[in-house]
Amino acid sequence: MLREGPIPAAVHGGVEYAAGVFLIAAPFLLAYQSGAAVAASIVVGLAILALTATSTLPTGLVAAITPGVHVTVDYVSVVLLVALPFVLGFRAETRPTTVFIALGVAHLLLTIGTRFPEPSRDEVAPPASP
Repeated sequence: MLREGPIPAAVHGGVEYAAGVFLIAAPFLLAYQSGAAVAASIVVGLAILALTATSTLPTGLVAAITPGVHVTVDYVSVVLLVALPFVLGFRAETRPTTVFIALGVAHLLLTIGTRFPEPSRDEVAPPASP
């Protein structure tokens, strides 16, 4: 069972779309110097857009990923966002490091506070035997 937070799932999806677009544009808007920061920002931004677009949330375009999987991927993305400046070695560059850590913390708070829809019977029930 998913937590019942105060943030509607539609808002969660809208924020994720905005965050994905921001991550893709950030290297150019904020003039990242590190090639690793540029690549990571674009790849993570595209991944967030793909996750949101394929989720069963109200903002999803293709209902392929259940809310439970979406939440799990959200938590993995939080860890990645915070860890990437250190793992990829661009922690000395303040702008992308700040963006990644701030978005990681914001995404964690957003995910914790979101009221995700309950899975449908088809998602919970085992497949029928022949």
